[in-house]
Amino acid sequence: MGGGGDLWRRRTEFYECSEHDYNPCMMSTRFPGFPRQMPTFFKSLEKNNQREWFTPRKEIFETHVRGPMIELVTLLNERLRDFAPEHVAEEPAKLIYRIYRDTRFSKDKTPYKTNISALFSYQTLSRHGGAGYYFEVSHRHVGIAGGVYMPGAEELQTIREAIAADPKKFLGLVEDRKNRKLLGSLQGERLTRLPKAWLSQASNPAAEYLKFKQFYWYVELPASLALTSRLPNVLTRYFKAMSEGLAWFNDALLAARRREEEQSRPKRPKPMW
Repeated sequence: MGGGGDLWRRRTEFYECSEHDYNPCMMSTRFPGFPRQMPTFFKSLEKNNQREWFTPRKEIFETHVRGPMIELVTLLNERLRDFAPEHVAEEPAKLIYRIYRDTRFSKDKTPYKTNISALFSYQTLSRHGGAGYYFEVSHRHVGIAGGVYMPGAEELQTIREAIAADPKKFLGLVEDRKNRKLLGSLQGERLTRLPKAWLSQASNPAAEYLKFKQFYWYVELPASLALTSRLPNVLTRYFKAMSEGLAWFNDALLAARRREEEQSRPKRPKPMW
């Protein structure tokens, strides 16, 4: 995702400063990195993606993949208290996605994912309808994302209304030079033309974003990063860079919910005398 040259430049610039962005000594625990068995396991799983291969090796997955992932997610969950407390979970292990794929509606019937991932969603919004922080690790890359990945029709309408109402604020967030250098452009599936209901907004400075059906940032970094103690600092820095944008999306969704609740609340009838 994104241009290879720009992505590589962002990677290089990041490694030059990431070690100083978060002081590990302030934490009650450190994450040493995933063991080398993690990429080896996923590389083999990719070649042997079937239950007969996975079942006798489930203990390897639990010990060298899921176990370290729980440790890492727990550490990140604590760090989120500093800049995104609404995304902190009571049970961090539940933030981790299952390795089992849902094959019911997919042409790909392989039963297992070849990565392990987690999502820090907003506590009072739907898991995928609100803006959340996401990351995944595998033998191929470390993926870091943040935003609204699967908004429903009402949520999409709300976001578009918020963009149209205050394009200056929105553009200031998604086109901020410093963050764009690190995160790249806002991504997501989009329409080729403005929806009919939004044609009147064609001259809006943020009209291009009204075509979006998803709103998220996504960056891929080298797989080798997952094996180092730098990984928590990397994830923390990217999450912090996304935090103001994610807060904007969630604030818009929460404001719409409050308006809906106020409109549906029974009103006291006017006194007759």
